[in-house]
Amino acid sequence: MQIQPLMRQTWAAFMLLLVLVASATAQRGGDDGEYQILQARYGTANRNIDVTQRLKELASQDQTFRIDNNTFGTDPDYGHVKTLRIFARGKNGQTRTFEYGEGSYVDGNQFTGWRGGNWGQGGWSGGWGDGPGRPGGGHQGNAGDDGDYQILHARYGTANRNIDVTQRLKELASQDRRFRMGNDSFGTDPDPGQVKTLRIFARGKNGQTRTFEYTEGSYVDGNQFTGWGGGNWGHGGWSGGWGSGGSGGHGYGGLEILSASYGTGGRSIDVTARLRSLIRNDRLDVKVDNRMAGSDPAPGRPKSLSVSYSTGGRTYQARVDENDHLRIP
Repeated sequence: MQIQPLMRQTWAAFMLLLVLVASATAQRGGDDGEYQILQARYGTANRNIDVTQRLKELASQDQTFRIDNNTFGTDPDYGHVKTLRIFARGKNGQTRTFEYGEGSYVDGNQFTGWRGGNWGQGGWSGGWGDGPGRPGGGHQGNAGDDGDYQILHARYGTANRNIDVTQRLKELASQDRRFRMGNDSFGTDPDPGQVKTLRIFARGKNGQTRTFEYTEGSYVDGNQFTGWGGGNWGHGGWSGGWGSGGSGGHGYGGLEILSASYGTGGRSIDVTARLRSLIRNDRLDVKVDNRMAGSDPAPGRPKSLSVSYSTGGRTYQARVDENDHLRIP
């Protein structure tokens, strides 16, 4: 006569287990990242606000979202381009600042406890972070001097016509850690009528050389380069010219998304910035769906992703159907 109570107890225990597993799965997004968020601020150096709590709300809804005034419900410095700064501490105890320009996307994969909100409990008192000697371990004053790559050389232009801009890049880096790049930045147009690129050739801590590419009109952030603001770089070590095809034995392996659209027929959206934000270590592995795109441009209809990208000095085209995976390389 004890069978029914026993079955009810077993069933209740099973349902409790399912709830716990589902809860853990839902909150796991980004929990395996390398950085613990201390605080987040949005605005400019002159006017910025604490958005840590709002960032938690956004993170709990989706891993990737676009940065703008609507996202945070305010414009802290009207008429100026604003930035989201996330101050975080790595597993080695050092503090690092992550910057996201207005209009760019944020992906929480590199932050531990991202979707669960298990972060932002203090530990940062450096304000916006500019200037040397800020408390809390911030690195804004020396502008990313603890980056992973040492700059060897920089060139601006196209494969056919490009110039050495290493010295000019030093001048720009000494003024601000992040700037918008174009002909005005370098005072010349090396190949009129063509879209130009800034290539920064750098050596990592493992001794391998890597090429960083920034297309005309994009922003350059020196956070990943050691000695950026101090100019303690660019002393040679690169002889590969523009670098296409691995000339000089250094290789060029940087992955760049040139353009990408998601949809079908006349209903599609530009997801170029979205895909660029998902690149990790020159690799891209993402499921093609509405979540990846941030919206559904054609509800009820099968969609696909069309992408143009460059890697290894060559340009490629790819098309991936909805619910399949895009993997590059």
